[in-house]
Amino acid sequence: MMAQDEARSQEAVETRSYEPSVIEARWQQEWEARGIYRAAEDPSRPKFYALGMFPYPSGRLHMGHLRNYALVDVVARFARMRGFNVLNPTGWDAFGLPAENAAIQYGRHPAEWTYSNIAVMRDQLKRLGFSYDWGREVATSDPDYYRWTQWLFLLMYRKGLAYRADARVNWCPGCQTVLANEQVVGDGECWRCHSKVEQRRLRQWFLRITAYAERLLRDLDRLDGWPERVKTMQRNWIGRSEGAEVRFRVQETGDELPVFTTRPDTLFGVTYMVISPQHPLASRLVAGGPYEQAVEEMASALALREHELAEAEKVGVPTGAHAINPINGEAVPIWVGNYVVMGYGTGAVMGVPAHDQRDFEFARKYGLPVRVVIAAEGVPLEGERLETAYEGPGVMVNSGPFDGMPSEEGKRAVIAELERRQAGRASVQYRLRDWLISRQRYWGCPIPIVYCDRCGEQPVPEEQLPVLLPRQVEFSPKGQAPLATAPDFYHTTCPRCGGPAVREVDTMDTFIDSSWYFLRFCSPTTQEGPFDPRAVRYWMPVDHYIGGIEHAVLHLLYSRFFMKVLYDEGLVSDVEPFRRLFTQGMVTLGGAAMSKSRGNVVDPDEVVSRYGADTARLFILFAAPPDRDLEWSTAGVEGAQRFIQRVWRLVESYAPVLAGVEPYRPGQDGALLGPDERELRRAVHQALKKVTADCEERLAFNTAIAALMEAVNAFYRYKERPGAEPHPAVVRECLEILVLALAPFIPHATESMWETLGRQGSVHQQPWPAYDPDALQRERVTVPVQVDGKVRDRIELAVDASDEEARGAALSSPRVQRWVQGRTVQQVIVVPGRLVSVVTR
Repeated sequence: MMAQDEARSQEAVETRSYEPSVIEARWQQEWEARGIYRAAEDPSRPKFYALGMFPYPSGRLHMGHLRNYALVDVVARFARMRGFNVLNPTGWDAFGLPAENAAIQYGRHPAEWTYSNIAVMRDQLKRLGFSYDWGREVATSDPDYYRWTQWLFLLMYRKGLAYRADARVNWCPGCQTVLANEQVVGDGECWRCHSKVEQRRLRQWFLRITAYAERLLRDLDRLDGWPERVKTMQRNWIGRSEGAEVRFRVQETGDELPVFTTRPDTLFGVTYMVISPQHPLASRLVAGGPYEQAVEEMASALALREHELAEAEKVGVPTGAHAINPINGEAVPIWVGNYVVMGYGTGAVMGVPAHDQRDFEFARKYGLPVRVVIAAEGVPLEGERLETAYEGPGVMVNSGPFDGMPSEEGKRAVIAELERRQAGRASVQYRLRDWLISRQRYWGCPIPIVYCDRCGEQPVPEEQLPVLLPRQVEFSPKGQAPLATAPDFYHTTCPRCGGPAVREVDTMDTFIDSSWYFLRFCSPTTQEGPFDPRAVRYWMPVDHYIGGIEHAVLHLLYSRFFMKVLYDEGLVSDVEPFRRLFTQGMVTLGGAAMSKSRGNVVDPDEVVSRYGADTARLFILFAAPPDRDLEWSTAGVEGAQRFIQRVWRLVESYAPVLAGVEPYRPGQDGALLGPDERELRRAVHQALKKVTADCEERLAFNTAIAALMEAVNAFYRYKERPGAEPHPAVVRECLEILVLALAPFIPHATESMWETLGRQGSVHQQPWPAYDPDALQRERVTVPVQVDGKVRDRIELAVDASDEEARGAALSSPRVQRWVQGRTVQQVIVVPGRLVSVVTR
């Protein structure tokens, strides 16, 4: 008993010797002083660019940040040990509404709020020990950065990709700015302040991303390293549809009314037309009539988004006008409906109620005719008998000269006839709309355009960049862009004639800033352009990009668009920015995503102060597969620290006997290894093989850590053998493998362990160990023994045991004997290495 108490006392002393706060501060200082994570181009070595989606400096890190950047850090550290020249930078997505809203609420300037938050979050990131090259840190709100954002805008302006146009926009009265469609959530609310969003017509700046729609869609097939669900989301967002543009004509006015349809084979089934309340013809056609006010109210309300159309009640009013169908000359009534959006197609749809469920519901509600023009088994030919629309293929009927044609053939034939009559053509449409980038706020990148009464719209000359944000502005939302309240900024001279001019007062959408930051990281201090082309050729594309699924569409789509524009200009040599993409799950507490509003936030600083950064990292990497949500658990954190302490004790306890001992190498006195040493080597090399595959192929860090935990258990079984002496060379080999394999996960503790083992240099600059295939061969296996189909015992056998030896071992087992007692053993079946089955009667 006394010996056990002494052992516990000694273990407690050793446990206290692991002091994360001391160890982690020491190694973070040494890493920075020695610059071991600084990156530089080296054509003689293969490169690896690891990148996490950079944070918005909102005030403090949260556990979602910790998870994202811990995953990136493991990827970067593993690649470095595998011999790659690694670039792992970070920075700040620093422009945006929260800073300005804070200025309005608390009276702090957005720049002061932003940069004070950056200082706090930078310190937090450094305390977590991430292997960033801090010499490459950028903030998108720095003039040295947004100078080049403006330069890229002017590049697109010269190419005709940036333009200004009147547009009906989503206006948030709370934030006093325009919102993109995707920033309108729930029941038509602002994604940030949840004010009810309104519709306004404003002159706005757009980027012509639709010019790249086909390439953005087609090049998704290049991205083998992207999750299929992300590619599907992008395909759906781009929304390619093949069909026909059909030119109807308004009977009363002569106006052309084009319509896009994917079903030209149903053109003879059109019984009415519906146009959007925002269509240019809508207000004209109802002017002075009984429905003028109703259409105006429809137009001013927030337009239904496409995913809501199927569920929403369809509301419409007749205009009294008619459209002439070019295929049969029939005049059909024109309605205005709330379910037709201007943002897709032409803002008009042809009503074919027999073959489109949405049209069917509208027709039934307002008593409009239903005409069947596609026949199929079970589909009545009389429209009044239809209970639902038939949307499938079939044979064309009630379609004049096209009767009897299969519908797919009919599509081509109808398009050919429309083209012959010059009344339509084959067409491809995209759901993707041009990117609205104007924001009526202060804290964003100024748009480098001036307006002159004499010369009109003029780009700011490149030598005058950056157009700096003025310091003194009025932030309070008044429906006027804050930059218009700064006279010294607003009033300028025309770069063309030198006369008086005014500046553009809108700023750019912050998605612009994050659409090229990965390129700036390659050469963040260059003043000759947005990036050094040589550095970009070396580092790009990003080899592994990691971030949240919430950015699966817009940020990634916009970044891909920027890359293609730059590729066309010959400024980059890659057409896609990110070779491999990984989207991590959320961190939850009590089953809900952590958020300040829910009051379920765990501060990473508190965890680091109490348990250490390595413990926080290990838990968050081990507790769940990285692509799944992770439930925060204090018990799990404590378990992670206990594991680190177990490894620490192993190293501390063995270090004295390993001085001057080199690691065991296969072929060196291999015949002298006993079964215990061979089993230890097998467990450790098996874990190394698993960790290597999980880190290299699947990012399955949770199972990699589990494998290392099993190896540590095997080490303790070896260590605690009664009366047995350790084999120093084998112990050193296995301990060093464990420390090296753990290094990407717990970087501070393993630095100290490596030093304790008497090794020079950083553990993170060592080559990744190779597992020994011969060591993986087991000498003994544990085999279950069944009696009449139920497992009654497990026996240990030599791997090469004969069937007779297996039968004898099974029948001599006391547990098996108890279950066969009084019975006759009829048969003993041996499945070598897997099972012994005893059958009785």
